[in-house]
Amino acid sequence: MQMGLSEILLRLTDKKARLDSRRPLSASAAARLKDYFDVEWTYHSNAIEGSTLTRRETEIVLHEGLTVGGKTLREHLEAVNHKHAIDFVEALAREVEPLTEHNLRQIHVLVLKGIDDEEAGRYRRGQVRISGSEYVPPDPSAVLGLMRDFFAWLIGEAQSLSPVERAALAHFRLVDIHPFTDGNGRTARLLMNLILLLAGYPPAVVRNEDRLAYYTALDQAHAGDTEPFVLMIAEAVEKSLDIFLAA
Repeated sequence: MQMGLSEILLRLTDKKARLDSRRPLSASAAARLKDYFDVEWTYHSNAIEGSTLTRRETEIVLHEGLTVGGKTLREHLEAVNHKHAIDFVEALAREVEPLTEHNLRQIHVLVLKGIDDEEAGRYRRGQVRISGSEYVPPDPSAVLGLMRDFFAWLIGEAQSLSPVERAALAHFRLVDIHPFTDGNGRTARLLMNLILLLAGYPPAVVRNEDRLAYYTALDQAHAGDTEPFVLMIAEAVEKSLDIFLAA
């Protein structure tokens, strides 16, 4: 039987309290976790979007700065860019910067740097389709207003939610608007983890092997039922908390 959302959220609060009681982590443990999550988060987030780099190849690109034979320039750029976007998100979390539209666009600029500089950080001006989904994102003329509403929700009503619910729903709502021509999924996962980091949680990694379940949960959310998606993100947060507690 699937666990209820309230039950897992309570358990996450308890595990986070245990993690907080062990902070600050030693410098070596913090560095090991950073290296691990840089690779995991980058590999899985890009693989979900179709990158063929393996986890090991992603590690080689990020840690050794090498290119991998037979892989496209775009795939190398996606890996390096994602790591730069993680660094930017972590810097924002350390400075406890408020979540702004400018910061979101900056994340997107980093995601698409050298891949599509013209569209990087710019809201789409055309209609888009989400491959593998029946959901049709809003008309481009509505995007600016929807993004204003999104940030009003994020700094207002969303603050009454638990950090995990807020992060998951921000991720979903951004994908629902689909404000950019490309890179929406990666940007939404980076924003989700910025919200988690600001609240003292580790980043959640949506795994490539869970891609079908992830897209199914997103489709359910597009249709009005967000609970399966929030539950999936909560389970990803729990995996990360367990890794941090073990370290």
